[in-house]
Amino acid sequence: MKLIIGLGNPEKKYDNTRHNIGFAVLDALGDEQGIKWQHKGKFKAEVAELSDKSALLVKPTTYYNLVGESVRALADFYKVAPEDILVVHDELALPFGSIRTREKGSDAGNNGMKSIIQHVGPTVRRIRIGTSNEHSEYMDAAAFVLGNFTPEEKTKLPETIKNAHRLIDGFLSDKFELTTV
Repeated sequence: MKLIIGLGNPEKKYDNTRHNIGFAVLDALGDEQGIKWQHKGKFKAEVAELSDKSALLVKPTTYYNLVGESVRALADFYKVAPEDILVVHDELALPFGSIRTREKGSDAGNNGMKSIIQHVGPTVRRIRIGTSNEHSEYMDAAAFVLGNFTPEEKTKLPETIKNAHRLIDGFLSDKFELTTV
């Protein structure tokens, strides 16, 4: 069993924000596979099982900065090693639409990753999706990541999500690719 964790905030008002790109990637994957989400209170998450039962898709219902609680509860229950956990999250240090993968490392200033590292360690794998644009350097970081995508970004989002799905497929087949897309 593997865990694929999408980072985001649970309230509707955060839908379509940069900080919720992890949720958007998993929602699209769930739609593609025709799977349904279930609320699992003991895991503080919305969970969906892939049709081949190889992995759980997870959208923590804690807020972004506390996602480690949910990841730890799931990892303990399903006895999943940190190396079998993939986290999909936004990355302010990368240009919009670019993707960089990592096998382990620091939180790089991402509070969701900081929480996960505190709870399960630094060896979780990551798909970091760039959200930076020409406005990000002039705005407060929190306000920027909690902002909506621009119309131009929305047109490019499907291709970014498709690229993330390709990387998830590699993770599921034990061929996780270290790359920048």
